[in-house]
Amino acid sequence: MKKHFIAVCCSLFMASQLYAQPLYKNPKAPVKDRISNLISLMTLNEKIGQLCCPLGWEMYTKTDKGVIPSDLFKNQMQNKPIGSYWATLRADPWTRKTLVTGLSPKQAAEAINALQKYALKETRLGIPILFAEECAHGHMGIGTTVFSTSLGQASTWNPELIEEMGKVIAMECRLQGGNIGYGPILDLAREPRWSRMEETFGEDPVLIGVLGSAFVKGLQAKDQNGKAQFYSTLKHFAGYGIPQGGHNGGRAQIGQRELFSEHLAPFKMAVKAGAETVMTSYNSIDGVPSTSNSYLLKGILRNEWGFKGFVYSDLGSIEGVAGHRVAANVKEAAAKSLQAGTDMDLGGNAYGKNLEKALQENLISMADIDSAVSHVLRLKFEAGLFENPYMNPKDAAKIVRCDKHQSVAKEVARQGIVLLKNNQLLPLDKSIKSIAVIGPNADNIYNQLGDYTAPQERSNIKTVLDGIKKIVSPNTQVNYAKGCAIRDTSESDIASAVEAAKKSEVVVLVLGGSSARDFSTEYKETGAATVSDKKKEVLSDMECGEGYDRSSLDLLGDQEKLLQAMIETGKPLVVVYIEGRPLNMNTASEKAGALLTAWYPGQEGGTAIAEVLFGDYNPAGRLPVSIPRSVGQLPVYYSLGEQNSYVEGPSTPLYSFGYGLSYTTFEYSNLKIEQSGKDTFNVSCEVKNSGNREGDEVVQLYLRDNVASVSTPEIQLKKFSRIHLEKGETKKVEFTLNREDLSLYNQRMEFVAEPGTFTVMVGAASNKILLKDKFELK
Repeated sequence: MKKHFIAVCCSLFMASQLYAQPLYKNPKAPVKDRISNLISLMTLNEKIGQLCCPLGWEMYTKTDKGVIPSDLFKNQMQNKPIGSYWATLRADPWTRKTLVTGLSPKQAAEAINALQKYALKETRLGIPILFAEECAHGHMGIGTTVFSTSLGQASTWNPELIEEMGKVIAMECRLQGGNIGYGPILDLAREPRWSRMEETFGEDPVLIGVLGSAFVKGLQAKDQNGKAQFYSTLKHFAGYGIPQGGHNGGRAQIGQRELFSEHLAPFKMAVKAGAETVMTSYNSIDGVPSTSNSYLLKGILRNEWGFKGFVYSDLGSIEGVAGHRVAANVKEAAAKSLQAGTDMDLGGNAYGKNLEKALQENLISMADIDSAVSHVLRLKFEAGLFENPYMNPKDAAKIVRCDKHQSVAKEVARQGIVLLKNNQLLPLDKSIKSIAVIGPNADNIYNQLGDYTAPQERSNIKTVLDGIKKIVSPNTQVNYAKGCAIRDTSESDIASAVEAAKKSEVVVLVLGGSSARDFSTEYKETGAATVSDKKKEVLSDMECGEGYDRSSLDLLGDQEKLLQAMIETGKPLVVVYIEGRPLNMNTASEKAGALLTAWYPGQEGGTAIAEVLFGDYNPAGRLPVSIPRSVGQLPVYYSLGEQNSYVEGPSTPLYSFGYGLSYTTFEYSNLKIEQSGKDTFNVSCEVKNSGNREGDEVVQLYLRDNVASVSTPEIQLKKFSRIHLEKGETKKVEFTLNREDLSLYNQRMEFVAEPGTFTVMVGAASNKILLKDKFELK
C-alpha cells in the first residue's frame, strides 16, 4: 500500500511539473502556439539576440579534456542569447584555423554539442542555436568531402546526381551539429570577370533552377518522420551575378522584365522546392539595395511565392545599406532592412547594437521584431532542436568523408568534365611508353578545389599527376615539370618543361586559374580576399574567388609562354583547364590536339580527369556558360541570339552554352509534338548511339516564341535530360511543355501564356540544333 501511495504521488508530481512547463517546451503542441508562447515570454533583448548571427569560429576552445565553450561565447549568450552562429566549424586562412587549430569531424560534433548544451541549460529560456555553415561544394570544415565547385556541378546537367550530392553534404554537416547549409548559389552569371562565377550554376535560368532545386531537395531530405533535419540557404537574392565592370557587389543594371524572367526564376523554382532560408545580396537593383528591398523580400518572396522561412543578410550587407547611401547611418539601415523583411543579421552588429534604439525612436515597431523572431523560431521548432539538439561524435568520425561519399564526389567530377576539342588524340593508351605531365595545376591540391575550401591533408586529394600515375601501366615513364606558376613569373622554369616534353610521347598540359587562399592574403570584414598592390617576392596563385575580379580573361603569369613552348615541341598535346571562370582558350583551341575543362573538380578531380584522358570514362559534361573569344565580346551568353560580327572577328563565343564532346556519336530523329491539354504539349524524339562505345548524351530542348507582345529571346532552354546509351542503342526521350514554360511577362508585367506559334528546337547544344518543328497555342 505504501509503495502504491508513493507511485501515485510521483505520477502526480510529474504531471504537475509537465503542466507547469511553458507551452513552448511541449513537443506535442502546435508549432504556431509554441512560437506565440515563447515570444510572449521573451524580453526585447532576447528577441533581438534571436535575430543576430555572429561569426562562430571563436566560440569554442580546444583543451586537453575536450572542446568547451569559449569565454567570448559565454559572454555573448549571457548578454544577448544568440539565434544563430555562422561558420563555427569553418577553417581557412581568413579564420586562421588550420589542420592543427581547427576541429576534426568528431571534435566539431563535440564543440557544437557543448555550445548547444550551454544555450539550453545556462540561458533563461533555453533556446537552441541554429548553426549555419558554408556548403556550396561540401561543408567547409576539416575532414569533409570536397566536391566540384558549382560550375563543375552544373556541367553534369544531372539533377539526380546533384540531389545525391546535396544529401551527402547535409549529412556530413548535420552529423557535426550544423543545421543550415549556405547553398546553392542561384546567381545568373553572365559576367566572367566577376570573381564569384565559380560559385554559380552558369548563365541560364532553367539550368540553374532545375539543378538548384535538386540541391535544395538533397540538403533538406526528410527523415523517417517526414521532417527535414537540415536547411538550405539560397544565395544571393538578387541580381548579383551581373555586376557592372565585373566588380563584386557592383550595381546590377537590369530591367524589371529581365529581373523576373531570368534572375528571379531560379529562386522561384527553389522556393517551390521547399528552401527554408534565403540570403540577400550586396548589390542594389535600380538604386535599391537588396537587403532593404521590401518589394523583393515581402512583395515577391513572401506574398507572391509563399515563402515561410527566414531571410539572412549577407555578411555586413545591412551596414552596406548605409554604404549605398540610402540610410544616414547603420541604425537607419537596420530599421529599413528589418522592415523590408531581412530577419537575421549575418554579422550581428547591425541589429545587435541598433534595434533597441530604433524601436525607442519609432523607426520600427515591436510587431516588426516579433515577425522576424517568429520566422527564426519556426525552423528551430520544426527541426526538433528543443528536444534533440545533440549529435553523436562517433557517427561524425565514422561517416564524414567515408568511401561512399568520396565516390559521389568522383562521380560529380567525372560527369562535370567537358571535352571541348579532340582530333582523335583521346583517349590515350594506358600502355604508352612515356607521358609528360606539365603545368601549374598538374600537381597543386588547392588549385583544383576552389574557394570556400578548408585545409586538406595531402593524401585526401588526387591531383592530375596522381591520377595519371595511378592509371597508366607500371612501365610508363611519367615526366613531371611545373613549368611556371599561375601568376608569379620569378621562378618559371619553362626549359625543364620543354625537356620533359621532348622525352615523352605525349604532353598533358594543365593550365588555368586558382582560388586558393593563403595566410599572407589580406581580407575584408566580409571575408572577401583583397587584391593587394604591394610588391611581393612571390605572388600567390589566386586569381579567382570572392574579391578577385579580373579586367581580362587571359592566362596570367607565364602560362601562355608555357603553352607556346609545348606547341613548339611538336609533341601531341592535350590541354586541361582547371579554372573558376571561362579563361582565354584561343591558342589551345587552335593548336592543341585535345582540349577540356574540369573547372575546379574537387578532391577526386585528378582521378576523374585521368579516367577521361585514358578512356575509362566517356566524357559527357556540357558547358553551363559560354566561353568567350575575348573580353570585348562581353556579354556573350547564348540567349542573346545571333549578333553582328565585329571588325576584328566573329561575335559568337568560342564554345557555346550546352556544348561538349564525347568518344561516341549520337543521331537524333523522329521529332513529335502532341497537344495533351489546353496549354500542355508533349515533345518526343529518338536518340541513337551511333558510335563504337557506350556513353551519355545530354538532350536539350529549346523554345522560341515567334511573335509576342514583348521581345523574348531567340532561343531559350526549357527542358533537358541526360541519358545513357549502350553502343547501338536507341531511346525515346520525352518532355512536357506546360503553361509556365510558354509564359512571359507582358507589357503589364503579367505572367501569361499568349496565343501564337512556338518553335521547338532539340539538339546537343545551343548552337547544335538537330531537330526543329512548330506548334500553335490557341
